[in-house]
Amino acid sequence: MTRITLHIGPDAALAARLAQALEARRDALAARHVLVPRSLASIGPNALALAAGDTGDPETASLELDDAARSRLRRQIAGALRDEIAAARPDRVVICAARLADLLHPGDIAALRDMLAPLADAVEIVAHVDDPARLFAARYAAQVMAGRQADPRQELSLLSTPDLRAALIAARPVGDPRTGVVPVIEGAPVWLDLPGLARVWAEVFGAVRLRSASDAPIWGDGLAEEVRATFALDAAPDPLPAARPPVLPSAAWLSRARRFNVALARLCAREGYAVPMDLRRRLLAEMSIPGPPVDSGSLHAMSDRLAPDMAALNRAHEGIEPAHLAPDPPAPGWIEADPERGFRATQYLLAFRPLIEKVASTSGPLNLSPAARAAMPITARHKLAALRGSAFAPHDALPPRPGATPVFPPAPAQGTGRTIVACMKNEAPYLLEWLAFHRALGFDGFLIYSNDCEDGTDAMLDRLDAMGFVQHRDNSAWRGNSPQQHALDRAMDEPLVREAGWVAHIDVDEFVNIQTGDGTLDALIQAVGDATHVAMTWRLFGHDGQQAIEAGFVTDRFLRAAPRHLPKPHTAWGFKTLGRNTGAYEKLSCHRPNKLRAGHEDRVRWVNGSGAALPDRFARRGWRNGRGEVGYDLVQLNHYALRSVDAFLVKRARGRALHVDRKIGLNYWLRMDWSDVTDRSILRHRPRLAVEHARLMADAALSALHRAGLDWHRAKAAALRAHADFAALREQALALTLAPDERAAWALVLDTES
Repeated sequence: MTRITLHIGPDAALAARLAQALEARRDALAARHVLVPRSLASIGPNALALAAGDTGDPETASLELDDAARSRLRRQIAGALRDEIAAARPDRVVICAARLADLLHPGDIAALRDMLAPLADAVEIVAHVDDPARLFAARYAAQVMAGRQADPRQELSLLSTPDLRAALIAARPVGDPRTGVVPVIEGAPVWLDLPGLARVWAEVFGAVRLRSASDAPIWGDGLAEEVRATFALDAAPDPLPAARPPVLPSAAWLSRARRFNVALARLCAREGYAVPMDLRRRLLAEMSIPGPPVDSGSLHAMSDRLAPDMAALNRAHEGIEPAHLAPDPPAPGWIEADPERGFRATQYLLAFRPLIEKVASTSGPLNLSPAARAAMPITARHKLAALRGSAFAPHDALPPRPGATPVFPPAPAQGTGRTIVACMKNEAPYLLEWLAFHRALGFDGFLIYSNDCEDGTDAMLDRLDAMGFVQHRDNSAWRGNSPQQHALDRAMDEPLVREAGWVAHIDVDEFVNIQTGDGTLDALIQAVGDATHVAMTWRLFGHDGQQAIEAGFVTDRFLRAAPRHLPKPHTAWGFKTLGRNTGAYEKLSCHRPNKLRAGHEDRVRWVNGSGAALPDRFARRGWRNGRGEVGYDLVQLNHYALRSVDAFLVKRARGRALHVDRKIGLNYWLRMDWSDVTDRSILRHRPRLAVEHARLMADAALSALHRAGLDWHRAKAAALRAHADFAALREQALALTLAPDERAAWALVLDTES
């Protein structure tokens, strides 16, 4: 029998302390058949409350969640919890979600019940209560530091209303992120009517357990026992170190902050700014001033109004200790504190305005594209909100490349020891273009491994071997986790690698696009001078609206790519390495040589695709460039990971060369389908490519194998389109017409390799 115990707050500090204890003791609790779900934390902050109903959370105010998006979020949460519960088979699931107390309507609470009820045999609700005035004083402080403009008279004026909870809900303003009005910040906390909170939750879930707690034990050695009692565990978890309880802002600081919030809201309304929460907190921190916090005794009218009902709760719940709920001594009625020292909010606003204009104008509602609005999960929307306006946002505003002089087809270099090592499986339609292209640049050695081919790629490589164009090795007997790494380990013993002057490992969907001089490998080697290793950074090319597998050149058909400034997701600036074969490294890996030999530390010099020196750490590790390390001026690696939609389906069915235990699905498409910026730079190489390709196709046996391979891929794609799973994947992929920052944010969330 599995039981879910759900803690709904509303005491935010206490709930945070309980959650901290649960997180710290997750593994120990799992051994006792108690599950603390990881999935809720990964989905996003306050995910349960957001899925149940719109709480007006400031962190999600701009995420554009309509009913359909909220339903998807509910399914996502339920599915993630179901998987965790099925894997762990716990007796008890414990969840701490203090924001749930802010749910306004019984319908929202019922939605939460409907989401959780199928996952367990029983769901019980527990909440921690305190004196209403004391709870409100802490919430008011948090609200002001998050942007609240109204003072406590908003709540005090409602105390004479017979149905206090209804009055608190009715007083909540309509949210408007652009003017700083966020309901959960600006509005009265609906749980201020603590008896009303218990009543509405009990109506939906049945009995609600209420508890009270003293600060001293919670922040000291009594935490473990409170966790046990709160979540009805058989035994208390191991004790946690004592922690310092949170210190509330001084009353004078709150007075300053509230007045500044009013002034800032006026500016935002006039100029259309939206201020990110982290910036607001930074600004308010600048005006801090020491002093005592708001005295909850000055809010004793709240305690007096609810005293009879609180006494009834005290009698009905054995978890409540009467001393814990005793109000602080009454004090004169609330009056806002003096902000002190001649504080003027407008002076601070004037000083902060340049920073506000720089940052705030880039934030606000997400304004999602139709595809993102229809499908983007809440976690990706959170990531997008953080990405926009940051230094990691995609754009194509890198300095322009130097102009390139058109070139014509010289004879390929011969005998210069410039070797490419490659691994292939089912690449028949693309092999000859790739080989011709790199021969035309000046590579003259090709060591190619193949495994488990069904489309004739291995037969084409055998023919090319017989013609003297490549050296083909059968890799079908590979062992380990990666056929590619198995081949690269073998390659180190091959004369074509050992005796080469330069070596690169690239795949058949990667093209070395040299931008300097006449576009040849000679020009690139001359441009990098004494560098020993060139990090050739990917430029990701998407499907560019192409759906079918066609006979034309990949480099002709796919001319739209990712923005050049694309630091996230991490795969976008991956690189492959062109390296001098100096014997400095013991091992060849997918992206670079590895295992630097002792004594060679000063004999390697790594540069980026612009010829600029890379940090010393690249001598030993690293397979991607970061900001300040990327460069495309001399060379970029055009990466056609998808090609057409049908080609993607065939690749999906084939599996992966490096990580055979990972599936290629929508995650891969989201990371790789960049069709945002036109890049025709590779076409300067087309005359030489055409000459070399014609030379290869002149062989009747080779051209027949190429055509047969193309037919095989077309037939395979047709069969996959008729398969329900692949048809659904194709439909999903075609529907995802995303803006660059939307794609980046979603890919970051889905990425399993980060």
